[in-house]
Amino acid sequence: MMKNWKDQRVLILGAARQGLALARFLIGKGANVTLNDQNPAEQMQYAIQSMEGYPVRWVLGGHPLELLENTDLVCLSGGIPLTLPIVVEAQRRGIPLSNDSQIFMEAVPCRVIGITGSAGKTTTTTLVGRMAQDAVQPPAKSWVGGNIGLPLIDQLDKIDPHDTVVLELSSFQLEQMTISPQVAAILNITPNHLDRHGTFAAYTAAKARILSFQTKQDVAVLGCDDPVTWGLVGQVRGRLVTFGWQSPPTGQSGTFVDNDAIYLSDGNQRFKVIDCHEIQLRGDHNVLNVLAACAIAHAAGFPVSAMIAGIRGFTGVPHRLEYVRTLRGVDWYNDSIATAPERTIAAIRSFQEPLVLLLGGRDKNLPWESLADLVHSRVDHVVVFGEAAGKILRAIGEPHHGYRPFTVDHVAGLKEAIHRAAEVAEPGDVVLFSPGGTSFDEFKDFEERGERFREWVKQLT
Repeated sequence: MMKNWKDQRVLILGAARQGLALARFLIGKGANVTLNDQNPAEQMQYAIQSMEGYPVRWVLGGHPLELLENTDLVCLSGGIPLTLPIVVEAQRRGIPLSNDSQIFMEAVPCRVIGITGSAGKTTTTTLVGRMAQDAVQPPAKSWVGGNIGLPLIDQLDKIDPHDTVVLELSSFQLEQMTISPQVAAILNITPNHLDRHGTFAAYTAAKARILSFQTKQDVAVLGCDDPVTWGLVGQVRGRLVTFGWQSPPTGQSGTFVDNDAIYLSDGNQRFKVIDCHEIQLRGDHNVLNVLAACAIAHAAGFPVSAMIAGIRGFTGVPHRLEYVRTLRGVDWYNDSIATAPERTIAAIRSFQEPLVLLLGGRDKNLPWESLADLVHSRVDHVVVFGEAAGKILRAIGEPHHGYRPFTVDHVAGLKEAIHRAAEVAEPGDVVLFSPGGTSFDEFKDFEERGERFREWVKQLT
């Protein structure tokens, strides 16, 4: 049931992709919209141009509290913390908060598959989207978006009751949501975004909200190998589907690996889905992503044939262990999407070859020690760059003669890191750009960072 937005006074904090999409939607429904961003107007020209022709009020260069006067609703874009003074003041005044995902979920007329997790959610969401495309029969359509690709709020008027939506949801989006998808999946929960959530418990609670508003008719999908995720099993209100390396107990439906193949159990019978060697993605973590996608597809009622169609020919998402080129016998890989040390650990484990690792960016208040331990056993050369360099260098320590890493270099930015990596890499090596930090010290987002990496690597001669 679509809310009546006519003449509602809405303040949107953050004028990036999510904020702009929400503004267009609300203006189309008759709301009076103010777009507010901390960046000054000269940095926001692209956003301003994209809203040309829309009656929107712009307030840029800070978040003045006067904006809350005569405001009915405050909507937060992904990067806006609940601790921001204007958000705290809005709550103190009793002004309700929302975001694009909440508003989308309140209005979407069809079934939604929601996917969250600290790692692998983009790959898994993309895989489930491919499976949905095969399973959903025309004239019905499948839609993929949320935290990846298009914010689907832009497409709401085109979505029909018989369609299926596959939505990637971040902890930032879930933090405020009071509605759950009919199929809700939590892949894993490891320390992430502690700069935003403060504690691991608060971050876990934000992720767990995807289950909080489900009913007995809904389905939850949980990874059973991740102890934190599995600890939420008591919060499941409807049917449970699991995924993991071992087969689920009798009577429990889920996906698992047996004899180097992916299998599905419906609780009674087991069905082979695909041989693991047919998965065109590197690393065990990607086998888990495929297991998760198949479990979610089963929870959504998709046939095994759709699962196979989704997996076959899928070579991964951009900026996630993406092969860029081979130059003088050295393979270059772009893993810009790795914005936490845990993701870099998974990337390193995907390679047997000698590694030159590019690490850096902005820290999210996360521990780097486990990654440093793996660097000492697996990485030949490290190039560190960006804002988090000092913290990373302290975690790795000084190189010792004859022990990995053989060299540790510190440079200013990503471009310099690429040139240094090109100097130390030898034929047979892999240069792995898997930074472990966010992009915001140097770039707009991880996509822009990955695109620059690709571009600069292709310019090497």
